[in-house]
Amino acid sequence: MQGRIESVGWRPVRSAFRGLAWLGGALALAAASAVGAVLALVFATTVVVISFMGIVVLALAGAAMRARRSVREAPDPNVIEARHMGGHSWVAYGWDGRR
Repeated sequence: MQGRIESVGWRPVRSAFRGLAWLGGALALAAASAVGAVLALVFATTVVVISFMGIVVLALAGAAMRARRSVREAPDPNVIEARHMGGHSWVAYGWDGRR
């Protein structure tokens, strides 16, 4: 048998645990898929809740600004406005308009 060369490669060994390994792998895949689906739902719900809270905050801020503008009273014509310019200096506005 001079011309015959036998291949010395790796051959998978058939064992009783091979089917058990496939079953364990399938169960691990199913568990990982279920956990991934639950986490995706949790994170998607979180994004929806945060965006809803942002919309509510913006709506409340808009309502507060609108209410602030409508509450302002007209200035009393008997009151003059004075601004402090620093030190002992003041500048008064509106005092000469009552003549």
